[in-house]
Amino acid sequence: MDSPAPDAPPKLAPARDRVAPVHAALKRLYPDAFTGLTHADPLQLLVATILSAQCTDARVNTVTPALFARYRTARDFAASDPAELERLVKPTGFYRNKAKNIRACCAALVERYGGEVPASLADLVTLPGVGRKTANVVLGDAFATPGITVDTHVGRLSRRLGWTRHRDPVRVELALMKIVPQEDWTDLSHRLILHGRKVCLSRKPRCGACAVAGLCPKVGVKGLAAKRRRKPTRQRGEPRP
Repeated sequence: MDSPAPDAPPKLAPARDRVAPVHAALKRLYPDAFTGLTHADPLQLLVATILSAQCTDARVNTVTPALFARYRTARDFAASDPAELERLVKPTGFYRNKAKNIRACCAALVERYGGEVPASLADLVTLPGVGRKTANVVLGDAFATPGITVDTHVGRLSRRLGWTRHRDPVRVELALMKIVPQEDWTDLSHRLILHGRKVCLSRKPRCGACAVAGLCPKVGVKGLAAKRRRKPTRQRGEPRP
């Protein structure tokens, strides 16, 4: 008699049905969901978000007090001396490009919007240096308009949770918009970012300390462990391959 076939792995519920319990667990873990960038108005948040590219929020927050004391309006930034602006934002990295984008962005604000930050995604993404990620940060935290911010953490966690297979940030955003209630877009983005920074790390996710481990299919996580096991150890003094 043939031996019985092994049990098939349990079938996952539709992604839409799995979002709510994950968000509830993350809400208990991170009850205060907000951007980590210190700001007093939409312009400051826009500038800080541009500076946050490939830089930590904490580092940006050490730079912006002096920056915002020196430049208070979009017109101030647009008319700034490039060398001085570069010096002020240098600790955030890629400072020449960031300073260039800030000046161009603020010049566009002055020219097209009277120096005010527009409150629509369609308008924000026309500004130099502003993509959908930056626009959604500004919309969600400056204008209380729901937006899904897809940074590296949100993209990674969305794939590990089995909510999407996409890697392109825009496609991840559009996929999440279909399964996450609109009123949760901003807060869930913040909580995924916090969880990605603290627990669901890129190379060594801390699944044993994860509050949503029982709700997560851990897509791709086993592959990470296998890669680490296959990686040869290098003796001290041995040249890199």
